[in-house]
Amino acid sequence: MSTAPELVDILPGHRFDVDALRDYLRGKVEGVDESFSIKQFQGGQSNPTFLITAGSRRYVLRKKPPGKLLPKAHQIEREYKVMNALRDTDVPVPNMQLLCEEEGIIGTPFYVMNFLDGRVMSQPELPEVDKAERRPLFESLADTLARLHNVDWKAVGLEDFGRPEGYVARQVHRWSKQYEASKTDEIPAMENLMKWLGENIPAEDETAIAHGDYRHGNVIFHSERPEVIAVLDWELATLGHPLADLAYFCMPYHLPHGAPAVRGLLGIDLEEQGLPSEEEVLEIYRKRAGRADIPHWRFFLAFSMFRIAAILQGVYARALQGNASNADALKVGGGAATLAEAGWDLAQKA
Repeated sequence: MSTAPELVDILPGHRFDVDALRDYLRGKVEGVDESFSIKQFQGGQSNPTFLITAGSRRYVLRKKPPGKLLPKAHQIEREYKVMNALRDTDVPVPNMQLLCEEEGIIGTPFYVMNFLDGRVMSQPELPEVDKAERRPLFESLADTLARLHNVDWKAVGLEDFGRPEGYVARQVHRWSKQYEASKTDEIPAMENLMKWLGENIPAEDETAIAHGDYRHGNVIFHSERPEVIAVLDWELATLGHPLADLAYFCMPYHLPHGAPAVRGLLGIDLEEQGLPSEEEVLEIYRKRAGRADIPHWRFFLAFSMFRIAAILQGVYARALQGNASNADALKVGGGAATLAEAGWDLAQKA
């Protein structure tokens, strides 16, 4: 099974003036004057992402999608800011080339960063690699997340990247509004979950740089070693609670394997497949992050299910409007109900 990213011609709903882009990048990005071509990556459901080949060099362009967007969604400017801030830390990120906030060039703001050659694996069971490599890959993921949460966000210039308190309450409010704005059908479990979360937010608060969408498909692994070489897709990043990030990463342990539109590990023999248990992942993270414990775990799992359900509902709504970033957005967006039901089940057990 291939671990190379899938590339296609620019989808009809995402076409823009490629000549205008090349003219803008001349003198700013090396190689553009030699030759220039562009393809679109498949796999993401939010901000359209493209591979630029300029001479002998390759870059990645990431932009906002076209059409009417939900408030505060698709903030590629924030993606650029956080990756640029992390460039001198031990959190692996691509080198940033430029940010263009002008809409007149290709229709929306965009940024350009270096392309990194490595492996992209979206499924948490890691079917693309040998069994012996799966546990080390999980360990690198847990280690990288802990490193992110250990970064001094003030020291790297992210004091204004978000409010350093009340993250969970704000997220519950934000994604409830986003869900309501993109709702197409009634999902009773989602209504119950939103209410329960608002009534059960833990009193203890912590602040770290929170990625917001940390998972297998949003990192690049080294082409030969079980090592994360870049963390991508920072659109949802902010100052937030580190355990919300950790719970989001661990969601597959609580989702059914093989269910449509979700990536779950529930129901497979983890040991037989060379995969660590959730408890083992939590222990790796806890030690690397220097934590004494991981409290309110079921709450943060339910909270993470809620967030992704709201996000998938937005994907589904954009697909119905015809401006989704991925050709299979209708199928993926249909997973909102599955996530909401799993989150509500966790909430009742908590």
